[in-house]
Amino acid sequence: MTIYDTTTLGAAGVTGGRVGAAVETRANIMEATQAAEDAVLAPNDPGAFPHPLRAALAARVAALGGEPALAERHAARAGASAALADPAQDGTDQGLSHLVAFVDKVANDTRNIAAEDIAGLQTAGVADADIVRICELVAFVAYQLRVVAGLRLMQGAAA
Repeated sequence: MTIYDTTTLGAAGVTGGRVGAAVETRANIMEATQAAEDAVLAPNDPGAFPHPLRAALAARVAALGGEPALAERHAARAGASAALADPAQDGTDQGLSHLVAFVDKVANDTRNIAAEDIAGLQTAGVADADIVRICELVAFVAYQLRVVAGLRLMQGAAA
């Protein structure tokens, strides 16, 4: 795998050129970004959130963040959970409306997350470690969204 095979560079459309040359000088950052993605989307211990569900939620956050190319890359790994990648779905059909509502709020209204939001997940049976895991996933995709947008701007494309 080269850095050009990473999700972030692929979603940003970086394949070489002057932006590719600049990125190559910081290849370690792209490698670390891909390692972080692998860690949050496909960890050895996924807890209550299997890998396909994590991918669907990552795709959802990317779609809500206005990055369809990134959303598509994550959705490709979502398998049977793919419906949740669609922001129009609320998770009711999968019995995950509490999780989807939380993910959407963390992704789009972070500053208004309150103790009640965490308590709601706990009441629904989500363990504290799993709450941390899902927050890590959303935080990573938020970072990835910013990197993709920045790389697009460097290439002169609309972000």
